[in-house]
Amino acid sequence: MAKIASRRGILRMGAGLAGLGLLPGGGTRAVAAPWRGANLIATPEAPLGSPACGQALKNLRDLGGNAVALIPFLWQPAPASPEIVLGDAVSPETLRAGIRQARDLGLRVMVKPHVWVPQTWAGAIEFSNAVDQTRWIGRYRAILLDLAHLAQDEGAEALALGTELRGVSGDPAWPGIIRAVRERFKGTVTYVAHWDGELEKLPFRPLLDVACSSLYPPLGDDDAGLAARIDGLAADLARRKPLWIGELGLRSAVGGQAKPWESPEERDAHPDGDLQARVLDHWLAALARHGLPDVLVWRWFSDPAAGGHHDTDFTLQGKPAEAVLRRHFSG
Repeated sequence: MAKIASRRGILRMGAGLAGLGLLPGGGTRAVAAPWRGANLIATPEAPLGSPACGQALKNLRDLGGNAVALIPFLWQPAPASPEIVLGDAVSPETLRAGIRQARDLGLRVMVKPHVWVPQTWAGAIEFSNAVDQTRWIGRYRAILLDLAHLAQDEGAEALALGTELRGVSGDPAWPGIIRAVRERFKGTVTYVAHWDGELEKLPFRPLLDVACSSLYPPLGDDDAGLAARIDGLAADLARRKPLWIGELGLRSAVGGQAKPWESPEERDAHPDGDLQARVLDHWLAALARHGLPDVLVWRWFSDPAAGGHHDTDFTLQGKPAEAVLRRHFSG
């Protein structure tokens, strides 16, 4: 789902392929090390490339993280509007600076575009007018190809074609888009499917090096049976391997496990960092147990002072969940 302030309010050719253990077009070798890290959201106070952002990335690395998804936001005014543009929250210049900064710190980088649609999310994008959908696809293609060139130029190891675009991911233009992307980008090409069934319907999955999924399924109203439910969900995901988890998280708020996608703007709740930590601990253990170790958690801010015990957002910073990441990522 598209996000900036909330989930609804608003992710080296030789060295990269060797490190990822993946070859373009779906060929695979043994993965040297799983992708373990976070989706980084740039804040106005700490733009990509700034010293503050560098500290936030170091903090993630110190927890054992070895990867980060950098998220350029695209914007369109409504779900059925073809007028999609690259937003100004992360400019091409700052994205370049962010890739260099992360790679200088030894982190692998995925460029992971998200579409921001006011008052809703990227999965709501859908067209009843074929002409408008064709226009949207053409505009999206042009932006994506520019991002592919930038990612290749700066040495990003992976590029996501999109994130949770379930209303348009069946368009027949995607194979041609993927061919054009591969002409510009030689690293790992992926796509982050929405957790609720998009992956099974994704017609171009065979053209990806590896598919990604977001992961926000409802987990019930309390802790009773929580670990078993998560283990069952992880076992089901394992039948869809090879698969990376492109997003995994929930708010540090009372009741956050019931609707893990829910933002603070959608429901007021008291802080509960221990709940966030328990759920994340169960997920990371279950995913590893079922052979799905590649995980980018949602989320990490470029501001190293973000989060804290009184915060009820998704970020893990300054919360008990940091210790969970350290235990799983450093193991």
